[in-house]
Amino acid sequence: MSQSGYPRAGFRRRFGSWGYDVLVAIAVYMCAGAISFGIFGALFSAGIIDNQGFSHPIDLQQNSLLWSILVYLWNLAWVSFFFIYFWARSGQTIGMRAWRLRVQNRDGSLISKTTGIKRIVFTLLGLGNLLVIFDRRNKLSLQDRFTDTEVVVLPTVK
Repeated sequence: MSQSGYPRAGFRRRFGSWGYDVLVAIAVYMCAGAISFGIFGALFSAGIIDNQGFSHPIDLQQNSLLWSILVYLWNLAWVSFFFIYFWARSGQTIGMRAWRLRVQNRDGSLISKTTGIKRIVFTLLGLGNLLVIFDRRNKLSLQDRFTDTEVVVLPTVK
């Protein structure tokens, strides 16, 4: 039980929420990718980006380590922004709302954006939640431990 009076979420509930959020994260990643490719293509067509002998921007992007890294970092930044924004704003992503979960500081307050960034780093693409399986008493994941936060189950609204 947390200090806020709500029980901490176990692995199954976290995993269910993670499943929903993965689908949303994929959609965010795809939208960010479409935008980045549009910008990249426009800069390529305008001659601002050297075509390096390629006739199509996707060929340049796929054959250039620098451009590939920049595009993928852009996409991952938007996915990270999705999680950090919702965690700091309401403590819930779309998947967490469906599973009645909330991430919060141990005192029950909303987490900051800085704490959200730390959670993103320590979550290891969701693998940090596996620690909950082995910590049945405290139900704290790797990211919970490193950021002094918790994920709680909210009561059913009638």
